[in-house]
Amino acid sequence: MNHTEIIAHRGSRGTHPENTLEAIEEAVRVGSDGIEIDVHLSLDKEIIVIHDETVDRTTNGKGRVQDLTLTELKKLDAGSWLDPEYSNCCIPTLKEVFNFLAEVDYKGLVNIELKTDRYSYPGIEEKVLAFVAENSWPFTIEYASFNYQTLIRLKEVDPSCKIALLFENNGENLTFLDPDIPVKMWHPKLSWFKKESLFGTFEIPVRVWTVNKSEDIQFCLSKQVAGIITDYPQKALEIRNKW
Repeated sequence: MNHTEIIAHRGSRGTHPENTLEAIEEAVRVGSDGIEIDVHLSLDKEIIVIHDETVDRTTNGKGRVQDLTLTELKKLDAGSWLDPEYSNCCIPTLKEVFNFLAEVDYKGLVNIELKTDRYSYPGIEEKVLAFVAENSWPFTIEYASFNYQTLIRLKEVDPSCKIALLFENNGENLTFLDPDIPVKMWHPKLSWFKKESLFGTFEIPVRVWTVNKSEDIQFCLSKQVAGIITDYPQKALEIRNKW
């Protein structure tokens, strides 16, 4: 029995506007084992779910997330870029995403990527952890970042929080961030994983990103990875179920 988890990348990004409630709802509907989302801070220090540092690519607006207030961000159309039928989609806050997932009693994993690799957003680690601690959620929560200082800060604030190491290339695949902080999960890029898996086993479990092609999904399943992070969770689940 293969227990590879299927994790919806930015929600069901391949079929719905990424990182919107609509994409997350679709990820839940198809039965994703996990959902990956990205967070930044707005000008008024709200935790915003969006991938890029700017709103230019995924909305009808322009500018950096950190230069816009929540009210300004909420006015943007975050769906029409993908399809006019999604013109009502807007950028959600972390609170809105968590409240939605709690309402539907989602029991899977929520992986929060803190997008601190370009801008450090001082205080974002404390803010995210404080928000998460406000309630007991029905789902499991883990944190990932390309900025390893962010992961260290998360562990300093809450030693019990679970972190995953994101990386694209060799040299970043650490098992310890410092002598006190062991890494329990790697989130490597697919191209790195394909190359490294030729040499055998991995020291710790891996969830591979972003795995969209059928043959790549099958390859990762054959390697019995801990998780596949994909833009097409329904397709990946169908392949796993036949596997």
